[in-house]
Amino acid sequence: MITFKNVYKRYPQGMDALADINFEIAQGTLTLLKGHSGAGKSTLLKLIAAVEKPTAGTVQVSGENVGALKRAAVPWLRRNIGMVFQDQKLLFDRSAFANVMLPLQIIGFPPREAERRVRAALDKVGLADRERAMPIAMSGGEQQRLAIARAVVSRPTLLLADEPTAHLDADNARDVARLFHEFQQVGVTVVIATHNEELYVPYAPDRISLAHGRLEVSA
Repeated sequence: MITFKNVYKRYPQGMDALADINFEIAQGTLTLLKGHSGAGKSTLLKLIAAVEKPTAGTVQVSGENVGALKRAAVPWLRRNIGMVFQDQKLLFDRSAFANVMLPLQIIGFPPREAERRVRAALDKVGLADRERAMPIAMSGGEQQRLAIARAVVSRPTLLLADEPTAHLDADNARDVARLFHEFQQVGVTVVIATHNEELYVPYAPDRISLAHGRLEVSA
């Protein structure tokens, strides 16, 4: 599903964010990216999603060399990738329903089927009764679950999450971890950058550990 071969990422100011990274992630697995702040976890996720391009080496997703994609091809890649950001990036001037609908509108999904999918996604994350709520009126846990609903509404084969439980209390963090496990259980490949490894221990995840941009341990 995901393969990194001799991947380096150097930013213009000369900082090496990643150096000589090699690993494979199999389809349908749950994988944790571990490491200290600044270890390169977020950069690695950005390379998978073609938000960034590697300075050297090859990043493959489903056999596609994503670092070599032309700009026009990147949106097609991302149709199969759901992304959950640490800061959620919700639109606070739109309802929960409208936030989740947005990715389907962008790709021109048929309106009636899109509405059905949005409601199914909200139900999956426990927000079926909150579709008219504005994000500002939702708790932190609800906002994060809303971000997850938006990420999965297009039914991606790959789900990427960057510190998705960082600002949640213990109960909400466990709920979010359980949701990721449930998606993995139905065949979605899930990759999570996290400092809260213990949340996922019950789900026996694979692990990739980074330190100062280099691979320490992969499992």
